[in-house]
Amino acid sequence: MAQQRVVVTGLGVVSPVGNDVPSTWEALQAGESGGATITLFDHDEAFPTRIAAEVKAFDPGLYLESKEARRYDRYSQFAVAATDQAMHDAGFGGGVSDVPAERFGVVFGSGIGGIATLEENARILAARGPRRVSPFFIPMFIPDIAAGLISIRHNAQGPNYATVSACASSAHAIGNALRYLQRGDADVMIAGGAESTITPLTIAGFASMKAMTTRNDDPARASRPFDATRDGFLIGEGSGALVLETLEHARARGARIRAELVGCGLSADAHHVTSPAPDGLGAQHAMRLALADAGAGPDEVDYVNAHGTSTPMNDTTETTAIKAVLGEAAYACVVGSTKSMTGHLLGAAGGLECVICALVCENGRIPPTINFGAPDPTCDLDYAHNGMRERPVRLALTNSFGFGGHNVCLAIRRWDGE
Repeated sequence: MAQQRVVVTGLGVVSPVGNDVPSTWEALQAGESGGATITLFDHDEAFPTRIAAEVKAFDPGLYLESKEARRYDRYSQFAVAATDQAMHDAGFGGGVSDVPAERFGVVFGSGIGGIATLEENARILAARGPRRVSPFFIPMFIPDIAAGLISIRHNAQGPNYATVSACASSAHAIGNALRYLQRGDADVMIAGGAESTITPLTIAGFASMKAMTTRNDDPARASRPFDATRDGFLIGEGSGALVLETLEHARARGARIRAELVGCGLSADAHHVTSPAPDGLGAQHAMRLALADAGAGPDEVDYVNAHGTSTPMNDTTETTAIKAVLGEAAYACVVGSTKSMTGHLLGAAGGLECVICALVCENGRIPPTINFGAPDPTCDLDYAHNGMRERPVRLALTNSFGFGGHNVCLAIRRWDGE
């Protein structure tokens, strides 16, 4: 059986700069930052980092009944919202009656899952004893539950599970969904990820690692990828979801095609728990595999949505990896980090950034990398530091790298109707 082509027909987003695709896309083009002082929990100066990129004014009631919403962790609420948006965008409305349930699947990632629910119930256990722990604690907390809830909501009885690979989680989900569609195991897949980890324990843990920015007095400018003064990532939250279909299925139902998903490369650093491999060797391998999978050469890449976390080591090693893979073509494309605006959504980052790449290919507009002020000689590519760029984008790559050495590169091609 010939390998199926796979297209993107639906997009959904909940992000720190907008609670749907149009508002997020507008904010990104304008270079707006989602960084601000943390409001989701009370904090004091004992926390070295007191800023984050929170989702603002999110109303779960737009998607869930109030009783139902109370039984969903915040990360699952985001997942439901983003996938509902993506399904509507794909033209499925409230369901998929024209798709056999067993041909419709969900792969949805989360690096940590419902940690706010975990922390709340740990406090209840300590203060009030085991009988007061919520009977909904386990199904609210586990990282796979978003995938399960999406499946139940849309009667998707095909492949269904969660990917958990730290900051590569949702990119792994999209890559795995691509494979199911390519080999004919499904006709339609929902893929992406969700995360909501702006909690005391998470912030304390990352701060203890010295992984996060401490620019508490300037949160909107705290995330500054590829800048010489970068000092760590700004944690974010939200969800990015895509409806993927075989080209044959999408054409048969007359779907609007927004982009084509053409490649995925997976690798492991096998190097260190948190630090990337020297010279970004694992990242290089993933990018080369994605290009080979797409049947594309380095000179076809017009945009790289970089992992670009704003940590000193990541941005340097990723730049080195991009130059090693693309060669001279690295200086002709734009390498951007939308994390400068959204912060780092951890396990949801790959989902959001794949949505962004689809929009870039569709619209020919590349969001800027904001907050640049000091050049770093080790980061010498075009990072769109001076504002949004308008140019045709034939092929975009998006990188996601996770603690543990997990690397994913996805390749998205502009849809021209061929």
